[in-house]
Amino acid sequence: MRPTIIAVGGFNSNAGKTTLVCELLRALPGWEALKMTRGHYRSCGKDPQACCVSPLLGEEAVVRSGRAETYVPGKDTGRYWEAGASDVHWAIVTEGQVEAGFRAALARVRAAGVLVEGNSFQRFAEPDFAVLVARTDVLKIKPSARRALPKASALYLSDAGRGIDPSSLARFEEWWLSAGLAEVAPGLPVYTRESLPRLVSAIGSAHARACGRRGLPVEGTSTLSGA
Repeated sequence: MRPTIIAVGGFNSNAGKTTLVCELLRALPGWEALKMTRGHYRSCGKDPQACCVSPLLGEEAVVRSGRAETYVPGKDTGRYWEAGASDVHWAIVTEGQVEAGFRAALARVRAAGVLVEGNSFQRFAEPDFAVLVARTDVLKIKPSARRALPKASALYLSDAGRGIDPSSLARFEEWWLSAGLAEVAPGLPVYTRESLPRLVSAIGSAHARACGRRGLPVEGTSTLSGA
């Protein structure tokens, strides 16, 4: 039986996805984490030393698991471990390997639930709960996030620990309406750092429903105060 899948995607790069995954891992003891990384066989256009994974790509999707293969201080997967993940998986894929990479990594998960950071895998899977992370000071949405938006269960507005400026929030709300996103995801619940316990509670409810559908006991309950 597959674990409960919680997707954490982002409107754009540096939206705060990894930070949210780490917050959720602290609240969901025993859960695992999966990082989906799409790469290219050429430079990705960013700093090759910082982010390009082209040397790691192969004829088939590459999946790394366990602390020895995924713990690097300062990197996303290393932050997962530090946040308390019981295991961490990293799928490194090309555009055509997304589905195979996701399914290969998912097959390694042994916990009751897994947090999956990424957008594109949702084309091939139905998460039990999907969060999209956005910053109110970045008024754009990349294509993979726009495709994932109709499946979203919640929107999380990140603030990098600085709080959300009211004027920035007003501009974001105006952009949300003018870009037609309210029509794509009508009535989408919105959470912030202050309401994180309510988001964790919503994820816990989704986990309980998923376990019920599969006839499994509910494991991996939240420990976040107020959730």
